[in-house]
Amino acid sequence: MLAASRRQPTGELVSSGTTGHAESVSITFDPRKISYGHLLQIYFSVAHDPTQLNRQGPDHGTQYRSAIFPVSDEQERVAKAYIVELDQAKTFASPIVTQIDPGRAFYPAEEYHQDFLTRHPTHPYIVVNDLPKVEALQQLFPDQYRTEPVLVTAAMPAN
Repeated sequence: MLAASRRQPTGELVSSGTTGHAESVSITFDPRKISYGHLLQIYFSVAHDPTQLNRQGPDHGTQYRSAIFPVSDEQERVAKAYIVELDQAKTFASPIVTQIDPGRAFYPAEEYHQDFLTRHPTHPYIVVNDLPKVEALQQLFPDQYRTEPVLVTAAMPAN
């Protein structure tokens, strides 16, 4: 990722793999309702394959690396410990390559990227790569699954 003082990159530029940025999401959560550890469990169980180096599904390049960007020392400690625990338990056939990379700025993608699955549920990429993850979330974590998603655009300020 570029330093926070640099101009916000576009999605197209990030997808080129030349900026050092990673395609990522920012998660805001209430620790009284769900722990950071439980979010990590969901992330490693449903969101992606943490053993793929610079690749997620059909997408490849450093911009698709497996990474966690903790916002506190405690989150960094918990994430590192969880990865060690998963590796020691041999949860995956290959070692976890997820990077823990604290202190990075988050740049939201352009509006047309926001809530893409909700707005384009039949898009081939969504059908092949994302809907199976949503189904896995519903199966593995029924208490955290919700039929009505929290939409990014609903939280965005009006222009």
